[in-house]
Amino acid sequence: MQIKRIRMLFGFCVLSVGFFLDLGVCTAVQSELRITTIKQEPYAVSKGSQLEGFCMDLLSEVAKKLGLKYKVHLVKDSAYGRQDESGNWNGMIGEVVRGEADLAIAPLTLTAAREKVVGMTKPFMQTGISILLRKDISEGTGLFDFLSPFTAKTWVGILIAYLGTAACIFLAARLSPCEWSQPQSEKNRFSLLHSLWYTAGALTLQGAGPHPKALSGRVICCSWWLFTIVLLACYFSNLSSTKTSESTHLTVKGFEDLANQDTIEYGCLGGSSTLAFFENSNNPVYRRIFEHMERTKSFVSSLDEGVWRAREGNFAFIGESVSLDLAVARHCELVRVHEVVGMRGYSIAASLGSPIIKNLSVAILQLSEEGELAYLRSKWWASSCIADKAKSSAVQPHSLKGMFLILSLGLGLGALLAVLELTFKSRRSAAEQRKSCCTVLTEELTLRLRTSNANKPQENVVIDKEKA
Repeated sequence: MQIKRIRMLFGFCVLSVGFFLDLGVCTAVQSELRITTIKQEPYAVSKGSQLEGFCMDLLSEVAKKLGLKYKVHLVKDSAYGRQDESGNWNGMIGEVVRGEADLAIAPLTLTAAREKVVGMTKPFMQTGISILLRKDISEGTGLFDFLSPFTAKTWVGILIAYLGTAACIFLAARLSPCEWSQPQSEKNRFSLLHSLWYTAGALTLQGAGPHPKALSGRVICCSWWLFTIVLLACYFSNLSSTKTSESTHLTVKGFEDLANQDTIEYGCLGGSSTLAFFENSNNPVYRRIFEHMERTKSFVSSLDEGVWRAREGNFAFIGESVSLDLAVARHCELVRVHEVVGMRGYSIAASLGSPIIKNLSVAILQLSEEGELAYLRSKWWASSCIADKAKSSAVQPHSLKGMFLILSLGLGLGALLAVLELTFKSRRSAAEQRKSCCTVLTEELTLRLRTSNANKPQENVVIDKEKA
């Protein structure tokens, strides 16, 4: 009996040790998670023998918070995951369903069909469906696009400079005795209307005579000519860089515009959730878009192909707005329309009922609250088109402040010369008439600035001759 008890106790100890050893082996195996992903910029791209990108950085941050060990491999069929007619799933979703991978981290759209077969975490990124196309197709020609090279403040500054120059020419022509020597009997050539006309003619490089004879008027005109040359050079340079192509007048601002035209082709990624959105939608506009794509077979096999066709022109690529934003950041000739429909999120997929889903969701929410997700978004979606946008932006007033300063100095110098010319003449006349210089200068100013009576002596002489 005692021997029997010893044997039973020994057997129990052996079974216990074997159980714990087996449990330890299983735990060791399961501690390294098998993670599947897909190559797509900027989520996962190759760098040597390693992968880097937004999803790789996200996975690293989540693993730090949860203390996970993992090994990443690329999905075998390079697909995200779609259910075929027999009910089987391909891509990353299929690998998770079949147990070939524990997690799938990629821009996987959270959909009802996928939620039925795998567990999905809280979204780590929000996206929607939008349209990518060339700028010359998306942007229509406006009625006042010719004003776009300058901002409204710049145009106001140019108008003030024009009126100020015309007023200075008018005053200099009346004050300078070299320009108007006999105000009693001679008519002034530079009336206010002629000064405005002369200044406008110089602005268009046409010229409008007669030209000023006095030094003061010539200084003002030279300052204005220099200002107009630089101004027109800036205008035409900026106009050429901002002018939209005139090869097409089509304006596409959203899905309804896209569905109501047949000039440009459009399509989306075949077998994607974007295609499923249009296929299952009851909206008549979306149904027309799906029927058109199905009829013309305008699907693309990859995101890169869709971007390439959009860059070639006459093709609008429909896809996830986040992916389209990346294409816009990389290719400056592309633009994404403002309309975004079918908002959804990108999530991490795990096997159905896996306990790790809850922990992953909490870690994603923590990263969002800490601003880490926003940082990763700005890191991997950095635009290379900032310099090009700056080049084509409208000219601000401070960009021409040097020319405005030169024009102001020229106008001030011209007006000062006109006053000095009149002063010198008044001093000579005062010496001849034996009057004070101030008295003669006051009389000259009164005579020259009274525009209504300045030419009356000449008019009276003509009337007397007619009466005689």
